[in-house]
Amino acid sequence: MNITENNVVQHLQNKNEKAISFIIDQYGGLLTAIIKRHVNFQHEDYEECLDDVLLAIWNNIHDFNPEKNVFKQWIAAIAKYKGIDYQRKQIILRNKQLSVSEIDDSMLRADRPTVSKVDELLEELSASEREIFVKYYLAGTPSNEIAKEYNAKESWVHNKLSRGRKKLKKMWMKEHGV
Repeated sequence: MNITENNVVQHLQNKNEKAISFIIDQYGGLLTAIIKRHVNFQHEDYEECLDDVLLAIWNNIHDFNPEKNVFKQWIAAIAKYKGIDYQRKQIILRNKQLSVSEIDDSMLRADRPTVSKVDELLEELSASEREIFVKYYLAGTPSNEIAKEYNAKESWVHNKLSRGRKKLKKMWMKEHGV
């Protein structure tokens, strides 16, 4: 049986792999445009996100309701939200890598900090920030456990860590004239 726009959903529900090829041929340009808008035209990121979109279509085809939406719009929405999710993950990863690596690289270029110098820098943080820093970075306590201990949300812990890193970076750069 030939796959068309009218029966592609049925083929996906029957787990016919040729339906994915049809989607790529028929809607590939649309999916590409939507994804590339969110992943900043990084080819590897685009390919990974496209794979995630196709997998989401494959795994969630039972959620498609033709009375609520047209198939083309449904897959476009999946592509949009997967692209946004992927962009968020990439931003979080880049921020973590940049903030921690910038401090580490700068510290490595200068004399290695002694334990007393690290303690001195940590003294610049508030008591709660210092405790969270020590637990997270030195003791290796997961952020969700720290959040439970403080009866707070995990996002609060990440905010404290982020603000603390910024303070430390600013202080360290000020001391070293960077």
